[in-house]
Amino acid sequence: MRLWRSVVGKLWMTILLLVSFVLIILTILLIQFFEKYHVDQIEQSLSDTAEKISGIIESHRNDGLGEEIVFEIVDDPMAVAIAYDKERFHYSPDTNESNKIPPYVFLNDKELGKVFTEQKVIKKELSMSDVHDPGSRFKNYIVAGVPLHLNDNETGAIFIYQSLGVLKETTKQTANLILLAAGIAIVLTTFFAFFLSTRITAPLRKMKEAALELSKGNFDTRIPFLSHDEIGELAIAFNQMGKRLKFNMNVLRQEKEQLTNILSSMADGVMTFSRDGTILITNPPAERFLQQWPIDGSESNGPIPPEMAELLGQAVADEKEHTGELSIQGRYYVVIVSPLYTHDQKSVRGAVAVIRDMTEERQLDKLRIDFVANVSHELRTPIAMLQGYSEAIIDDIAGSEEEKQEIIKIIYDESLRIGRLVNELLDLARMEAGHITLNFEEVDVGAFVDRITSKFQTIARDNNIELKSHIEKEGIMFSLDPDKIEQVLTNLIDNAIRYTHENGKITVTQSVVKGGITISVEDDGTGIPEEDLPFVFERFYKADKARTRGRAGTGLGLAIAKNIVNAHQGQLTVASKLGEGTTFTLFLPNRQ
Repeated sequence: MRLWRSVVGKLWMTILLLVSFVLIILTILLIQFFEKYHVDQIEQSLSDTAEKISGIIESHRNDGLGEEIVFEIVDDPMAVAIAYDKERFHYSPDTNESNKIPPYVFLNDKELGKVFTEQKVIKKELSMSDVHDPGSRFKNYIVAGVPLHLNDNETGAIFIYQSLGVLKETTKQTANLILLAAGIAIVLTTFFAFFLSTRITAPLRKMKEAALELSKGNFDTRIPFLSHDEIGELAIAFNQMGKRLKFNMNVLRQEKEQLTNILSSMADGVMTFSRDGTILITNPPAERFLQQWPIDGSESNGPIPPEMAELLGQAVADEKEHTGELSIQGRYYVVIVSPLYTHDQKSVRGAVAVIRDMTEERQLDKLRIDFVANVSHELRTPIAMLQGYSEAIIDDIAGSEEEKQEIIKIIYDESLRIGRLVNELLDLARMEAGHITLNFEEVDVGAFVDRITSKFQTIARDNNIELKSHIEKEGIMFSLDPDKIEQVLTNLIDNAIRYTHENGKITVTQSVVKGGITISVEDDGTGIPEEDLPFVFERFYKADKARTRGRAGTGLGLAIAKNIVNAHQGQLTVASKLGEGTTFTLFLPNRQ
């Protein structure tokens, strides 16, 4: 840092300027004082000498010794001019021509002329600008004139004068003395300024460095205070400020972390907006919501859905809470927008939106309604048949024993169907409640798949369907519950046979993958519509009855199969295209 930008430099320059200003004023005043003092002394000395000379001349006016005595006692730098009258002027013999004042100067000067006319003693500073070239005051003369009384009728004058050039040396010495004092003052000022640097600016520099550390977040920075003056008190206050800042920052950090944890752990999405609609804060559910918008992947629709933007505008405009619903890509959301006020509660600075995903609730409501409808549908037909055929037996409508046996067989089959539906519902409820029990065994997976496939060869041939198995690698031993997995594969192969046309093809493939095994059942049947794929594992889901062959199932098989696979920590997925076929893939992980 440059010296003149520092406190020391500014203090140093200030003191230097102050000392210089004082010294300049002092120099002017001293020079004027010394000049006036010396001029007064010269005037007084000249006046006294002139009176003495006048007395000497008057005492020796008859013997002629007066001039000799006068010229002996007058030495340089004084000069004397004896005027016996206005015509006769006698100068001291050692007076230089350059130092000689012509007689007309004394006679023509108004004040000096009064020595002749009014017999007055005159003291005057005489400027010789009219006689010599004009210059400084040091070229002027101090002239003292006294009257000279020779006879009653004769009056003369004694003029003694001295050049002010003698003041030049005195002024020079005074100026040198002041310059010496100025030099000493500058040295002392410099020493004093740098002494203050260690007492004032050094602690200030430490405070500056500590302030920079505080700005970087290092709130443990402390300043040592070595004095008990104002700087020491400032250091104490600075350290207390650092402690308080650290405490406040820790409190703010804890509150921020707490708020962040609360927002992150919330199941609902939360977004805050500025007054102009700019998104300020979001939590993970809100970010997942924003990732679904815009639907077409472009930014032309804005960062948020228009329904939500409308609710935001209304909340900011009328300063009230607004609630709305919107649907994006098959998911349903309830949005609650509330205004946010400034600290003085006088104006709205933005809004907060709470986004609640109601898709699962809507699906549960739909599943509840569908469950009741499907169970009623599944039970209505066999119950109606049981009721109808029972009435036929009671009313003795059957004419022969063979008809009665046929009716009884139908009643028996329908009762079995009702029992099977009830048992599957109970099994599914038990599985979903987590009460399923697995009995793991080491099984040769290839032989296991071949055995299950062989069970359906007769049914497949009866329907002109080619059913085959493909084992990637023989002799693979795997830990699973064979009864439960057989139930899953039985359901998948049975469904494949139902929805495959004559001369169709079904392939059961077993392969080893990273982390476990996969078993897939692929057919080239009717397939499943794309809009129905998300619901194939729901209760009572069944394809179009027009595509079934033989008796219809209960619609619970895939739901049960899904729960069995989940109990094995595996996955059951489906891929299908309408009119081209369906593939169900079962993945079972290795047991840890």
